[in-house]
Amino acid sequence: MAVAGTLCASLAGCSSTGGKRAEDARKAAAAQGTAAVDTPRWTFAMITHSGDGDTFWDIVQSGAEQAAVKDNINFLYSHDDEAQQQAQLVDAAVDKNVDGIIVTLAKPDAMKAAVARAVKAGIPVITVNSGSAQSEEFGALTHIGQDETIAGQAVGEELNKRGRKKALCILHEQGNVGHEQRCGGLKETFDGTVQNLYVTGTSMPDVQSAIEAKLQSDSSVDAVVTLGAPYADTAVKAKQGAGSDAEIDTFDLNAKVAAGLKDGTLGFAVDQQPYLQGYEAVDLLWLYRYNADVLGGGKPVLTGPQIITKDQAGALAEYTERGTR
Repeated sequence: MAVAGTLCASLAGCSSTGGKRAEDARKAAAAQGTAAVDTPRWTFAMITHSGDGDTFWDIVQSGAEQAAVKDNINFLYSHDDEAQQQAQLVDAAVDKNVDGIIVTLAKPDAMKAAVARAVKAGIPVITVNSGSAQSEEFGALTHIGQDETIAGQAVGEELNKRGRKKALCILHEQGNVGHEQRCGGLKETFDGTVQNLYVTGTSMPDVQSAIEAKLQSDSSVDAVVTLGAPYADTAVKAKQGAGSDAEIDTFDLNAKVAAGLKDGTLGFAVDQQPYLQGYEAVDLLWLYRYNADVLGGGKPVLTGPQIITKDQAGALAEYTERGTR
């Protein structure tokens, strides 16, 4: 079976969504950006666990591409939400003898051998977004992202401030260790009750019906926490369909979430700054190749969590519209 179109035609930069905004951002970077350094044109590959249509990964990719222009990097992006296929994409990058690899570890067990092969080949690896606990063990230089347990704990504390008593934590990707950590952290600090609800994240109608059914059957649920920005709007529709008064809160930020925060449709969002994750991953790989620099001393470099409420949403709206927050 061809792996993601032969690694997107030999790792030529692929869009995570094929969307117009992502394509426009790439064209703008290519047209306006100029390298700020005269170092060799190294090739860095980023391989993520993104599925199709996830705007979060457009933002990560945009940050990485902006840094790549500045650092004179040939940047190659590919993705697959199936862990086995993602591992094969890493193997393909190793076979191409790229100069650096950026990879997510949403399902670390499936990625361990591929990352080990890259490290053994002498290719520096940086992990981003998920897998902070396994990053050092697997031989990566560092991890860039938020600590998912700490992020979940922050959500629990915010719900306590809001006087919530029963929360529904929506997990849209079974097997994703980061998602389990978020809901686990929420349970650690929340004074009320937390129930996990597993949904089929690849089908928004299924997500909506599952949340709606739960809210209809349990009127005591007064908070719904989604683990990705695209699911927040679906949860709002489920709330309306169920006639529920539950507050909808979410991880991650995009233009629609910012608008929802501003008009009160959403309570708060947890921002992990995906643009920064992509940008810093490329920048740190460049620094390692150029100067053997490693940031963080082998420990995770945190990009979040930051709790965003109605008060901050307006100031961030401009950045969400341009696809950098």
